[in-house]
Amino acid sequence: MSTDQTLSASPSTPTLAQVLEAVEELWPQSLSEGWDATGLVVGRPESPVQRIHFAVDPVMEVVDEAVGAGAQLLITHHPLLLRGVNTVAATSYKGQLVHTLIEGGCGLLTCHTNADSAVGGVSDVIAEILGLEDLRPLAPAKDGLPEEGIGRVGTLPQALTLADFAARVFSAMPAVAGGVRVAGDRDGLVSTVAVCGGAGDSLFDQVRASGADVYITADLRHHPASEARETALLNGGRPYLIEVSHFASEWLWLPAAAQTLDNLLTDRGFEVDIAVSGRNTDPWDFVLTPGA
Repeated sequence: MSTDQTLSASPSTPTLAQVLEAVEELWPQSLSEGWDATGLVVGRPESPVQRIHFAVDPVMEVVDEAVGAGAQLLITHHPLLLRGVNTVAATSYKGQLVHTLIEGGCGLLTCHTNADSAVGGVSDVIAEILGLEDLRPLAPAKDGLPEEGIGRVGTLPQALTLADFAARVFSAMPAVAGGVRVAGDRDGLVSTVAVCGGAGDSLFDQVRASGADVYITADLRHHPASEARETALLNGGRPYLIEVSHFASEWLWLPAAAQTLDNLLTDRGFEVDIAVSGRNTDPWDFVLTPGA
């Protein structure tokens, strides 16, 4: 092989625009919910990207970590500017984040509900880690592929008691102060499982329609959870509920997402260093429980 041929085959550094093309293939913005704010927040499309940092939350601790590591792009699951703002002055925490990113030469890209709905997205990863099989969307995407949509429903190879399955969920999640909360008969058997990474208390109708024995999600408010339990009593107590940390449930997606993006960029002839933040950005620091 000639020197010119060798050089042409060498991996190159992609531009931000080329990374965005790869991200769009994996987690299309068309899968985003109408209320969501996904996509590029900070960054010049022509800028080279040699290092990418993945995290759940665009908070100052994570931004400092990404900039300190020399990343040219921070990809977070949660949006920074989900609700409208009229200033990004550094006197506010969001403005300070934007200034830190720009001054540090680091872009910000958010993949939120598009990463929830896509094949290989947040709920897919959780379901696979928990050993579920025959996965299907809990709430299928309106105009997407049959495999796309919010949440997943699957079955366990062998039924487990609720207590044993909850222990499996607990062991799979990053450690956070709130732990895992469970509602239901400890000795009840579960086989069909519904899961939604992040806040999923708007999907109880879909959960009941799926025939799930147990539903795993985060941020279960009192009234929806109470109503779900009362309704479940009319159906033998099911679905049982397992509430996990919002942050923990979505952090599980990061290593898989980083690997998938790395594989796609490599296939396209690019070489990028991709890291996953190990920062615990769950907002709670400790919890008090009876008898603790």
